[in-house]
Amino acid sequence: MKIKLIPGDSAGTVTAFYMNSNTDTIRDELDFEFLGNRTGQPYTVQTNIYARGKGNREQRVNLWFDPAADFHTYTILWNHRHIVFYVDDVPVRVYKNNEAKGIPFPKLQPMGVYSTLWEADNWATRGGLEKIDWSKAPFYAYYKDFDIEGCPVPGPSNCASNPSNWWEGTTYQSLSPLQARKYKWVRMNHMIYDYCTDKSRFPVTPPECVAGF
Repeated sequence: MKIKLIPGDSAGTVTAFYMNSNTDTIRDELDFEFLGNRTGQPYTVQTNIYARGKGNREQRVNLWFDPAADFHTYTILWNHRHIVFYVDDVPVRVYKNNEAKGIPFPKLQPMGVYSTLWEADNWATRGGLEKIDWSKAPFYAYYKDFDIEGCPVPGPSNCASNPSNWWEGTTYQSLSPLQARKYKWVRMNHMIYDYCTDKSRFPVTPPECVAGF
């Protein structure tokens, strides 16, 4: 999806582009959440992954450009090997399939694609310190050129066995050397929060963090 985010003072808003299985307690979900900002501050993108009902896997990256000035492409690659979130052609999040180590991975349920724009000023901007300025309303985000390729429902159970699914091919089972360098650059220079290193929330490091992304 190409998205242009809310310009100006967007503090307290969340613009979301995500996938969801809509299965309540066992839901799978893959989230792009764009956290609004006060004018002049960087826009933050939060990613989160739910697998078999368990989420709380937030990572946050400050975008290195103004995402309200023009459209940029936000992509989710979801196959049986890993999940990759891209901003333009830059990987910002990788979640590997570590089922062999007993870690849930979303592959058993189909998911729909959704987008929302909502008020979340109790947490979205500086942990809830910055509230929505309703005098700036209405708030608009813009979307265009949506594209999707995937298995039709019922989906996942027979998805990997279809040789025509390009996204399961060797090229897409791991990051290329160039993608790996870009991913390292993002994590070193633009990541501002990683649940894996948040000892206040997780005194014991989550198993997928130990297993490696």
